[in-house]
Parts: sequence; structure tokens; C-alpha cells
Amino acid sequence: MLKSSLTTGLSCVPRGRGQLGQESAGIVTSNGASPPTYTAHKGMGLVSSAFPPDALLKLRYGNLGICHTRYSTTGISELQNCQPFVVDTLHGKIAVAHNGELINAHALRKKVMRHGVGLSTSSDSELITQLLALTPPMEERDAPDWVARIKNLMTETPTSYSLLVMFKDVIYAVRDPYGNRPLCIGRIVPVSKLHSSGAEEEDTEGWVVSSESCSFQSIGAKYYREVLPGEIVQISKHGVKSLSVVPRPEGDLPAFCIFEYVYFARPDSIFEGQMVYTVRQRCGRQLAIEAPTDADVVSTVPESATPAALGYAQQSGLPYIEVLCKNRYVGRTFIQPNTRLRQLGVAKKFGALTDNFAGKRVVLIDDSIVRGNTISPIIKLLKDAGATEVHIRVASPPIRHPCYMGINIPTKEELIANKPEFQDIAGYIGAASVQYLTVEGLVSAVQEGISSLQQKDKSSKRVGHCTACLTGKYPVELEW
Repeated sequence: MLKSSLTTGLSCVPRGRGQLGQESAGIVTSNGASPPTYTAHKGMGLVSSAFPPDALLKLRYGNLGICHTRYSTTGISELQNCQPFVVDTLHGKIAVAHNGELINAHALRKKVMRHGVGLSTSSDSELITQLLALTPPMEERDAPDWVARIKNLMTETPTSYSLLVMFKDVIYAVRDPYGNRPLCIGRIVPVSKLHSSGAEEEDTEGWVVSSESCSFQSIGAKYYREVLPGEIVQISKHGVKSLSVVPRPEGDLPAFCIFEYVYFARPDSIFEGQMVYTVRQRCGRQLAIEAPTDADVVSTVPESATPAALGYAQQSGLPYIEVLCKNRYVGRTFIQPNTRLRQLGVAKKFGALTDNFAGKRVVLIDDSIVRGNTISPIIKLLKDAGATEVHIRVASPPIRHPCYMGINIPTKEELIANKPEFQDIAGYIGAASVQYLTVEGLVSAVQEGISSLQQKDKSSKRVGHCTACLTGKYPVELEW
């Protein structure tokens, strides 16, 4: 059951998360013995091609395991950078999977090498694994103190990472103090209890951790809770136990990536107590208030912008229709590793549903325009198919700054919002008009649901989001 749960979960979760991690995938399982036997398999490509049936057979004896799918933000796309990483430590093997990007990786690589440790890959994840393998000053030599080691890692680098660390019969789930990357816990329950609210703690048959909760149902698990920013959670056969919460510097707010809501997450995932789909609908409604359009119909660039388009239609009173048919066998264009692959992806990704919009003015809702490679050919497609006007409304602000915390936006120069053409973006992409949601509108739409939950629960938890790609205000000082 373990191997099937791991591979099914990988297939259903973006960036645990199968729709984002489309370069490589890996699984490491443990039999939980002392010393444990670790079994691993890694492969390039999507989960479906990385794990053929014969490869899964060798994983069948494990009773706990961690897995990862990758799209590269640092490190080149090849098998040696595929996670999870397994290393020998003074106290035995550990396996580590990591989502994010270390803001001070260069300095940390030098520090590890000064300890005489060689690094065989360019991945931040191997660097994290080697840092965890080093004995921290506060640890006794006869037994590993993993809380001390993880706290030492957090002292060395404040963000951005969510981690799974497997040692013997225990998995540690870790989120950086700023909570920049997502991580949540689910519990496996009997199928009869999966869709009922009556599943009690004693019904728990196992525990799972994922970047997104959308993977849980496919493996018979229910959402339990998020791992808090800075929290170290121990998961074992005895259950889930919070071991420590490492605080941020005084005065700093949490900095959960707001782009998770905009684009990356699957709409049925839950962050901060609210469903991503609902947040995207609120973004669409706010966009209709900020940027109304004189048009006949509202539609969307499928599929991540669909909730925002429905919200825009509800707020504006315009009918929602489908104008594009998506080829579901083509991956997401934004995360292809080079421009040529992105452009080829667009060319074969959509077909026009001409009968729905010929002779009409269309307001097309997109979730974001990053490089501008995707939207221009879509507008041309719609106009060639009979749309009299195509107005673009974007349910997020212009992306103007690179992300150094795990999202592949490496340079300002490739962002359309920083190019001279942006002054006449409508003319450049062939639209009748283009307007974006404001930063204030996006933050308001995201935090509205959190505020409602806090009022209901009488919580005073501090709320904050990373908007660095939109504003250039990074949650921590960057180190180079």
C-alpha cells in the first residue's frame, strides 16, 4: 500500500505536486528497522514515466517513505539532482526531500565544504541534507538530536523551504519560520469514513504529508492541519507530535507565497484554512470592481483562471462561456525549462470553440501574464475565429521582480512588465484592452477569508504574505 499511496499522491499533487514537478521524481522507503533498510528509485520525466511497475516492486517492503517531484529553480535538470537525497551520518542514514530555494545557498555551500564535505550536485536539497548531517554544537555525540539539527539549519538559513526528513522509523515535517512554501498533514482513514465528518482520531490508519492537500483524497486520507511556520513535527507509528516552533525575528510577519493562490496550487487545495478555488473567485470579483469591461461575454484561459473568471462574471453580471478547448495532454507552459518549449506548448495547447463567441466582444480572464508568450497567440486565435474584440483582465498584479525562493522567475529582463512594450501592452499582445488586479486588491481577496476564520475562531494569529515578485519587497535580506 505504501508504494501505491506514494506514487498516487505524487501524480495528484502539483509540486509534490505532479503538475509542477515534471522534470524528475523519486521515492525512498524504509522498513523502520534499527538499522533501517532504505530502498530508492528515481527517474526523469513525469511520475507516470518515472515509475514503471518493475521499479515499484522493489519498494514494496517499506512501511514509511518520502517522495518528491521536481521542477528546477536551482541546479540543472538531470537525474543526479533528483530527490529525495540519502546520506550516511554519524548515527545512520537519513533521507531528505525539499521544496523551495535557499536564499543564502552560496555561503552555505562554502561552509559545508570548509568542513571537508564534497557536494556532488548543484541542488539546494543536497546542501540541506549535508547541513543536517553535520553535528550541531548543542548535540551530544552518542545520539542524534534531530530537533537540534533542524533548529541549527533554521539558524543557518531563514527561508525558503519545506522539508521531510526520514530517519529510521520517524519522519520529521519542517517548514521554515516564514512559512514561505506550503506543507500540510493528512490522516489515512477507512474509505467508509473518507467523505464523512465522523472520522475520529481512533479511525486513523496512517499519516501523510504533502505540499498540497489535494493529494490526500486520492490515497484515502483527510486533511488534518497545516504545518505552522517554523514548526518541527514528528510523525511515527505513535502519531503526530509537534516538537518545536522556531520563531521569526521579532516584528517579522509570516511570508507565505501569494503566488500559490494565484497560479501554482490546485484549486481544491487548502491553505491557511481556505480553499484556493474560493480565493481565486474573490480575486475575480475584486477584478470586476477594479476593471469593469464593456463586453458581451466572460471567459477564461483554462484552467487555473476559471474560478477568477466565474467570480468576474458573477460580479459584472455578464454571462460566462467557454471559448477555448484545452488539450489536457500538454503540460503547463510556464514551467517548461526554456522559451522554445514554452512556445511550442502554447501552439498545441488550445482549440477555439467558435460557435460560443463568434461576433461577440470577449473579456478573457487570465491568472497571470509572466513572459507574455502564451496570451498573444491565444488572442490571435480568438480573433481569427470570429471574436470582434478581446479584452484581457488579469486576476493578479504585473510580475516585475524575480523570485529567489523557489519559483522559476530568474531575471527581470524576461518579465513582460519590465519591457518597453508594457507601456502599450494591449497593442503588443493584440488585445482591445488590458488591465490587472492591484496588489492591494489581491492581498485583500486572499486575506478576507483568513480574517473571517480568525473572527470565527477568536484567533489573533498574525497574517502576512510574500509579494516580492509583485512589489520587490522581499521578506528577508537576500545574500549573494
